[in-house]
Amino acid sequence: MANTKTDTISIAGIAYSSRLLVGTGKYKDLEETKNAIEASGAQIVTVAIRRSNIGQNKDEPNLLDVISPDKYTILPNTAGCYDAESAIRTCRLARELMDGHDLVKLEVLGDEKTLFPDIPQTLDAAIQLVKDGFKVMVYTSDDPIMAKRFEDIGCVAVMPLAAPIGSGLGIRNPYNIRTIVENASVPILVDAGVGTASDAAIAMELGCDGVLMNTAIAEARNPVLMASAMKKAIEAGREAYLAGRMPRRAYASASSPIDGHFF
Repeated sequence: MANTKTDTISIAGIAYSSRLLVGTGKYKDLEETKNAIEASGAQIVTVAIRRSNIGQNKDEPNLLDVISPDKYTILPNTAGCYDAESAIRTCRLARELMDGHDLVKLEVLGDEKTLFPDIPQTLDAAIQLVKDGFKVMVYTSDDPIMAKRFEDIGCVAVMPLAAPIGSGLGIRNPYNIRTIVENASVPILVDAGVGTASDAAIAMELGCDGVLMNTAIAEARNPVLMASAMKKAIEAGREAYLAGRMPRRAYASASSPIDGHFF
């Protein structure tokens, strides 16, 4: 029987008790950002280097003042990059700003309308970043072949989308997600598309190692309360996966079997 108290996710050799990763964008202010992240229980927080100030702009509020690297693992990401070169440059800037920090989330987008990943450009960037000594968590499509390719390149985690970024549409192709999970030797985390707590629970019930989200929390009417709901959903989905669901049946099955009972 699995012990959920010691059931951790290992990313780049570090164990984390929380399987919920969160972003920092779209909140109304830094105070709401801080409160929502605390309510989520997340230990890994992703930051868009091209859109956030983590020290590069000395006269502006520093995001790291509310998400201290002493408390959280900061995961710089390449959001807003549309080619391999800019993504690589952004990761190198993050490493310089964060004193050699090498864990990054790579995403290279194909266009501004869909925000789907540009897979050839993402592959090129991943290959170079791994060569440069980065520990790459890669955002990709829900294609099982490409997910395995990124693992073979040396990415420390693969993060297939559940639906387009910021759409809130939930898990659109659970069969592909399950196939990716079943064939992976590195952590698989759903990234993008989650809209509410039930979506997060489904991702975990499919066997995903974790979920990364931002918009689903930040654009909720009450982001702090939604962050708390997401924390519970991740935990419940993981426990359900470990417990093993009952088989699906075409017909009814009595809750109280007659066999062995006397009336």
